[in-house]
Amino acid sequence: MSRFFIGRPIVAIVIAVVTVIAGLVAMSGLPIAQFPDIVPPQIVVSTSYPGADAVTIEQSVATPVEQQMNGVDKMLYMQSVNANDNTWQEFVTFDVDSDVNLDQVNTQNRVGQAQPFLPTDVTQFGLSIRSSTGLPLLLVSLYSPKNTRDALFLSNYATINVNDTLYRVPGVGQVLTFGAGDYAMRIWVKPDVLANLGITVPDINQAVRQQSNVNPAGQIGAEPAPMGQELTYTVRAQGRLQSADEFGQIVVRSNPNGSVVRLKDIARIELGGLSYQQVGRLNGKPACIIAIFQAPGSNALAVAKGVKKTMEELKRRFPTDLEYAVSLDQTLPVTEGIREIVTTLGAAIVLVVLVVFFFLQNWRATLIPMIAVPVSLIGTFAAFPLLGFSINTLSLFGLILAVGLVVDDAIVVVEAVEHHIEQGLSPRDATLQAMKEVSGPVVGIALILASVFIPAAFMSGIQGRLNKQFAVTIAISIVISAFNALTLSPALAAMLLKPRKESPGPIGRLFAGFNRWFARVTHGYVNLSHALIRKGVIAVAILGGFVLLDAVIGRKLPTSFVPEEDQGYLFLNVQLPAAASLQRTDAVCRKIEDILARTEGVQSTSTVVGFSLLSRISASYNAFFFVQLKDWRERKNPDVQAAGLLKKLNGALAMGVPNAVAFAFPPPAIPGLGNAGGFSLWLQDRSGGNVAFLGQNLQKFLEACRKRPELTGVNSLFSASVPQLFADVDRDKVLKQGVAVADVYQTLQAFLGGLYVNQFNRFGRQWRVFLQAEGEDRVRPENIEKFYVRNDDGNMVPLSALATVRHI
Repeated sequence: MSRFFIGRPIVAIVIAVVTVIAGLVAMSGLPIAQFPDIVPPQIVVSTSYPGADAVTIEQSVATPVEQQMNGVDKMLYMQSVNANDNTWQEFVTFDVDSDVNLDQVNTQNRVGQAQPFLPTDVTQFGLSIRSSTGLPLLLVSLYSPKNTRDALFLSNYATINVNDTLYRVPGVGQVLTFGAGDYAMRIWVKPDVLANLGITVPDINQAVRQQSNVNPAGQIGAEPAPMGQELTYTVRAQGRLQSADEFGQIVVRSNPNGSVVRLKDIARIELGGLSYQQVGRLNGKPACIIAIFQAPGSNALAVAKGVKKTMEELKRRFPTDLEYAVSLDQTLPVTEGIREIVTTLGAAIVLVVLVVFFFLQNWRATLIPMIAVPVSLIGTFAAFPLLGFSINTLSLFGLILAVGLVVDDAIVVVEAVEHHIEQGLSPRDATLQAMKEVSGPVVGIALILASVFIPAAFMSGIQGRLNKQFAVTIAISIVISAFNALTLSPALAAMLLKPRKESPGPIGRLFAGFNRWFARVTHGYVNLSHALIRKGVIAVAILGGFVLLDAVIGRKLPTSFVPEEDQGYLFLNVQLPAAASLQRTDAVCRKIEDILARTEGVQSTSTVVGFSLLSRISASYNAFFFVQLKDWRERKNPDVQAAGLLKKLNGALAMGVPNAVAFAFPPPAIPGLGNAGGFSLWLQDRSGGNVAFLGQNLQKFLEACRKRPELTGVNSLFSASVPQLFADVDRDKVLKQGVAVADVYQTLQAFLGGLYVNQFNRFGRQWRVFLQAEGEDRVRPENIEKFYVRNDDGNMVPLSALATVRHI
């Protein structure tokens, strides 16, 4: 084969050029990420049950869905989060080798099987099924510099004008909004006013449903029609109401004297928020925080670039006093890491070229490895799309290591050809003779080296995928290098190499000095080897000493799956005593924002009061901070790098926030594998005990873990002692009073938790209508005494006569 390419060097050059072009074309379309795609696909099913507590949600929503979900194809495990904020989330994790799109379809089918068993309020609210990528790729914060826009406006401006556009950016998988909720028509009623007028929650619910509804009315003159019909009219009727004034005109009751009671007479109606459980801020100012999640398999850098470009386009249409800021960017460590690796790769190639030039001492001979190495490295990318690889730190690390391996093949060919040229053969004849001698060894070396790395391609699981790209990248580059050594290198050698001449001038003296030094080193090494060969015991002892030293040092060095690095951002979780109000949590968060503002190295702070990324639920006593650090070039001092900042921040939080558990922690080393650095686990009760029993055993487990010297920062967000109230409804009394049991519970749900009535349309979107008691009528357990229901005789019965409330 080498003879063919020696005689036709243009063919060899064309093959090399095509290889490089194929590699460059593949590079332009490859996804760029920090690590290979090793995160197991996760599908999240979520919904809300208005007014329900965690136990109710677990029994009525989580249990039926889990029963149907169990055993779905390629599922590893599932976990549900049932919260007192009326929300439920089911996280279904699949095998890392599964197809995320097929996983989502299978999950949706199982949810469909469970829907007949779900409460009506849940099916009416709807279930969301989405693939999850763990942590957000970007955080975009909308804020008002002059504070003329409130949080509700910011949140809904994002919902109406920003989120849909971001969803259309290629590679965006999910867009979530933290802070004030979506718009909702809020009907705030006063229970005592309703009781005086003899109006109940079912009355209002029925009136709103009937008078704010979609009412198709048909057509006049539609076929079949009598002969001679000349016009056809579409008839429109009053449909859904849109404004608070229109809802206020709803007739709740018509009195015998001809007067009517309208909704505005008994309620305060406003275009308010769907939820009031979160507060968002950017650097201490009210903000809507938009979290953009990357779709699995997409190019992180391209997605971030597309989002930023889209936001710049949207900014041109922003109203006055509205700005945006990218408050968290996960692509920064990717670009910074790849930039450093590319710099290292370039330095490695330069060093290799210098070493080759010093040893070969001939620029013509050096030129051949200089050409062969880039062809092997760039050509490796051509195989990436076929294997589903991405450009990431591990594949680039593999190329750095491959530089020292692929250059050997070209050097072997060049040295062999020069040897025969020195013996008097012409360059072409010397190349033919050399290839007869080295073709077999080149192929053999390539096969041996490839056989070391190729088995990693058959490894499965997360560890297998992590090692796969590194090993296979090296193997591919070795194979391409061997092919170049049989085609391109001999063709170039026959064209470029000539009998060597002594270099004149300073370069010649430099080479002469280097050759003398190298000869002495070689002579010393040979003498040492000769001595060790005669005294094998010494050689074995030296080898044993190195093995022992390696074992001792290896046992003392810390171990981890992937080392934690400064990724340019931190997380901070806040937890107040159980049942603390959102106002108390907000006050603590403002203190923390002051601490972060005074901390050197912190660039921006995104605060979400009422939410924790660790538990993924909204609770009044939780808060979470996304802390973006300054550029690495501005944080050269170890005190302002991630590890130093963590130590400094946690010390300041312990001193400055004594009435809350607040701690900063790094993001996971591999984005998507958990929500924090370190590791997490789940404690499962298989004995059938209650929540209190699980809580007791959890505390015992945590105490045992904290005694282990290798574990630090062992915490759990689970709490079985959150103060709660239990409304004990005496069903016997309810039935004796002639009251429907369903009316009792619906009244409790509506006044205390909010009753989802129906929908209305506005701003080109569909929103929800909620009925709830005014804030001052639901601040104490005694307020339930103001709640009334109607019995079969038309009399109003207080709930205090039908139910008792006690602490649990």
